Amino acid sequence: MSIISPNRLISEKSPYLLQHAYNPVNWYPWGPEAFERADKEDKPIFLSIGYSTCHWCHVMEKESFEDLEVATLMNGVFVCIKVDREERPDIDSAYMTVCQMMTGSGGWPLTIIMTPDKKPFFAATYIPKETRFGRSGIKDLIFRIEELWKTHREETIRSAEKVVNVFKQATSGSPGDDLGETTLRMAYEQLSRNYDEQHGGFGNAPKFPTPHNLLFLLRYWKRKGDEQILRMVEKTLTSMRRGGIYDHIGFGFHRYATDKRWLIPHFEKMLYDQVLLSMAYTEAYQSTAGKKEYEQTAREILTYVLRDMTDAEGGFYSAEDADSEGEEGKFYLWSEEEIGHILATKEAELFTKVFNIERDGNFQEEATEKRTGKNILHLKKSLDEISSELRIPSEELYKRLEETRAKLFAAREKRIHPHKDDKILTDWNGLMIAALAKGAQVFDEPQYEKAARQSAHFVFTKMFDANGRLYHRYRDGEAAIPAFLDDYAFMIWGLLELYETTLEPIYLQRALDLNTTLLRHFWDHQKGGFYFTADDADTILVRKKEIYDGAIPSGNSVSMLNLLRLARLTANTGFEAKAAQIVRAFSEKLSEAPFAYTQMMVALDFTIGPSYEVVIVGNRHAEDTKAMFKALRNAFIPNKVVLYRPADEEASDITRIAEFTKDFVSKEGKATAYVCKNYTCELPTTDAQKMLMLMNEKVT
Repeated sequence: MSIISPNRLISEKSPYLLQHAYNPVNWYPWGPEAFERADKEDKPIFLSIGYSTCHWCHVMEKESFEDLEVATLMNGVFVCIKVDREERPDIDSAYMTVCQMMTGSGGWPLTIIMTPDKKPFFAATYIPKETRFGRSGIKDLIFRIEELWKTHREETIRSAEKVVNVFKQATSGSPGDDLGETTLRMAYEQLSRNYDEQHGGFGNAPKFPTPHNLLFLLRYWKRKGDEQILRMVEKTLTSMRRGGIYDHIGFGFHRYATDKRWLIPHFEKMLYDQVLLSMAYTEAYQSTAGKKEYEQTAREILTYVLRDMTDAEGGFYSAEDADSEGEEGKFYLWSEEEIGHILATKEAELFTKVFNIERDGNFQEEATEKRTGKNILHLKKSLDEISSELRIPSEELYKRLEETRAKLFAAREKRIHPHKDDKILTDWNGLMIAALAKGAQVFDEPQYEKAARQSAHFVFTKMFDANGRLYHRYRDGEAAIPAFLDDYAFMIWGLLELYETTLEPIYLQRALDLNTTLLRHFWDHQKGGFYFTADDADTILVRKKEIYDGAIPSGNSVSMLNLLRLARLTANTGFEAKAAQIVRAFSEKLSEAPFAYTQMMVALDFTIGPSYEVVIVGNRHAEDTKAMFKALRNAFIPNKVVLYRPADEEASDITRIAEFTKDFVSKEGKATAYVCKNYTCELPTTDAQKMLMLMNEKVT
């Protein structure tokens, strides 16, 4: 038995690259060595981009990259480069755009074949080993590319240059006009046309959560008062929570549903989905005057992250795989027989009814569509409805189900777990800090505040270079890869939420410091908006500006709202001017299809207003001060910023950051709220209910 020596990926930190370190393909990481060899040996480059929890990436590896015949062909014709899209989103973004331009679609694994000077002339996603069903196999492709490179070189290079030129044109644009409420209405109407009234969510299968759609709709409901908008959000959230996309045993959401009913998930779990969905459920809880189902779901999501996705030093891991023991979803599926062995008879009968367990199973093999005997747990009705049907009091039903869930969880923990991608990404950790801080405020949960602080401390101590610039990735004791726009934008978002949670000015100052670096190194001084990469970073084809709010919001969308909040927190109108430039920089795209940019619509909603600045002056530990903050946190008032000014300090850190607060004092020794709306300030009040009324909140 021959032992395969590792390739150059063995020295990398990325779990995805390390998964391929023993492939017979002579993989290189992205870097000068690979491109110099391609130029020296006059070979095209085979670029493969994926991530460690990608199901079809695993399939392509097993079929082709572990196959000695395929690897020999690849090594002979190409210089082969592997990239982890989560480590290098700049590379992924550039070549994914190219793939979409060339083929009309995209996805992972992403395959690009290009010249030694990085100009692409072929793009595809998953490629099978052998040609089948009209899809070219990788062996045939290698022979065709080799022939093309040898006999049609000039034509191939002209084609690659044309692709790059079209790419540059597609990623450039001229500043346009300001946008207003008409754009918000268009975004709502486009989402409404795409809304699935029967099952919730948008579009058909596959169906993605896209929580920022819901965050926008909640704000549009707040603006318009149309209960139909709120019903869209609630239907979507309840359908997802009851569906198979939710892990009813261990909590947290899977990546997406392969069907329109939210029943059959693609089983991987991504950190960013947990973050954004927890925010959506938290805001729905505020919007519905405290519906328990939304609080429970938000808390369970955060329980999953804190239990399974948290590093001992405070950072958060990236993802968990869909596969275990070579099978997608095996870790999460249950047979009726297995449940019967774990639970007592009456427990099993109740659990089987509630979670719709079938003897033959409800999960089918994709290839044969045969029942597997395995079940995806899901609810068809609310637990209150089930309680009524079964004539079991709600509290008793909840208690019994929690007892059975705990038993099944303990049994499931003994299974072989899916692979965990334990790299820590600055951008996703920034999002997680924001979600935890928001949850700490709304649910008055100290555990969430503590976890958010620990993550921020991790970033402060581990993720900065000697020049005060952020790194993007941390793993196995090493911080590396200069940060991208999203790292700065999402971390600023997290720090702003953490400031409003802890009321400690250090977090606001850190956000301002990061914002200074962001403006210095990422801002487009000619057309406005932020580039994805810094001014001293390597340029991949062209220096791109991202705006699409896809699986996660774009850095420009988040930065626009950050700038607006920082402007109101510090009275620095220059930040607001920058936010306006972001809208104008992308106004043409935003006007055409605003529903594709819902996080940007969240920022635009803040711009249009009404928006509020609230300064609370008082003794932080006094009951009346706590009551002021509690009133603010219980209500859904998304377009506001909140500052705390200690009453007993003439000069404090907050007055140095927000100088306009230095003359604010408490009235009659009581906690006092100063409320400003659209640049106009009201008289201060010591009444928490009056404070809410000044923000047009209904007081019950």
